[in-house]
Amino acid sequence: GNQGALPQAMNPYGSQPKGYLSTPGPDRKGEHMMGTTIMAIEFKGGVIIGADTRTSTGSYVANRVSDKLTPVHDKIYCCRSGSAADTQALADMVAYYMNWHSIEVDKDPLVKTAANMFASMTYKNKDRLLASIICAGWDEEEGGQVYAIPLGGSKVRQSYAVGGSGSTYIFGYCDAHFKKGMSKEECQKFVAKAISHAMSRDGSSGGCVRMAIITKAGVERVFIPGDKLPFMNDDL
Repeated sequence: GNQGALPQAMNPYGSQPKGYLSTPGPDRKGEHMMGTTIMAIEFKGGVIIGADTRTSTGSYVANRVSDKLTPVHDKIYCCRSGSAADTQALADMVAYYMNWHSIEVDKDPLVKTAANMFASMTYKNKDRLLASIICAGWDEEEGGQVYAIPLGGSKVRQSYAVGGSGSTYIFGYCDAHFKKGMSKEECQKFVAKAISHAMSRDGSSGGCVRMAIITKAGVERVFIPGDKLPFMNDDL
């Protein structure tokens, strides 16, 4: 047999940059990943976005209080999941362009403009990026909006969106409990509880819950510490 092929067999990912967290070494040498639960929902006066706070490198938690809710303009935010580096670079670029765009048109940018920018960059670089983003916010034209921008760079407006590794555990919960026309308070409870359920099941999600309520008035931040979550594993 060909002895030269042995190292390749030991590393099945070959030179794939995104193969098992980049490196086949000890667990903390990999890429910083937003193994994550992210979520956003539209309500009458705006949107509520939410996320857990765990950022992991393999099985090592690199940051237990990270902030995955990133502003790209005053009333437009994105929830980031996938590679921390990729999503931070995308958010930085979109924020830069939204800033210039708002100066050019002399008013706040539309949420769909930011979402289009995310989708365009994700789509053009789909072979190089590991980024799944939810872009949400409020504008004068269409009020509160939520756009899901999954891995391939498509862009879909939804009443609510979930994403990240933890989202697979809560699709059923969300479909069962979502109602059209929920109030701000109902939406806030819905997001907090859904993310808590995902955190309890997904090893890559955990820590605390961060939320932001975006309306015409601006952004209100909400923080729920890890010991005050609406659902915890010991409730089972």
